[in-house]
Amino acid sequence: MPESSGSSSRGPDAWDRLYTPHRLAYLRGQKGDSECPFCVAPETIGDDGNLVCATGEHAYVVLNLYPYNSGHLLVCPYRHVADYTELTEDEREEIGALTQQAMHTLRKLSNAQGFNIGMNQGSISGAGIAAHLHQHVVPRWGGDTNFMPIIGGTKVLPQLLEETRTLLEENWQATPALSD
Repeated sequence: MPESSGSSSRGPDAWDRLYTPHRLAYLRGQKGDSECPFCVAPETIGDDGNLVCATGEHAYVVLNLYPYNSGHLLVCPYRHVADYTELTEDEREEIGALTQQAMHTLRKLSNAQGFNIGMNQGSISGAGIAAHLHQHVVPRWGGDTNFMPIIGGTKVLPQLLEETRTLLEENWQATPALSD
């Protein structure tokens, strides 16, 4: 892509940069306040724009507001803890069970062919919100990395988050667990 004579988003390392200042409000907490977005999310159940798909006794599942792929979910404990080693046995087991159910549901709804599952522990590891543990469940498909993210630096998502949440919520319990 030819560079214009105007200002460029390229830095000295020749990387293109996409600035998203609106995301800063999310990183600081919803609406720019200091509240943790993962502590606030369960309180929004029933509100318009709520992205919580499933709830348990110790943890819940929410759509990522800035997804890598359609159906990108986060499994979070209700309790505000930063590190995996701080989880109780019950929290750990429920996060695992919700992750398993998320995979079943995403396979059923979107024919996901694989998953990236993981946690970034601490801001140095890349955690955008390091103070509240959250596990990513990212569905993957053959060819989901194409010219748009590689050349265009843009991710194309085919469905609104609210529509995805509704489908996940409606199909969550209908999907059999591994033990069934």
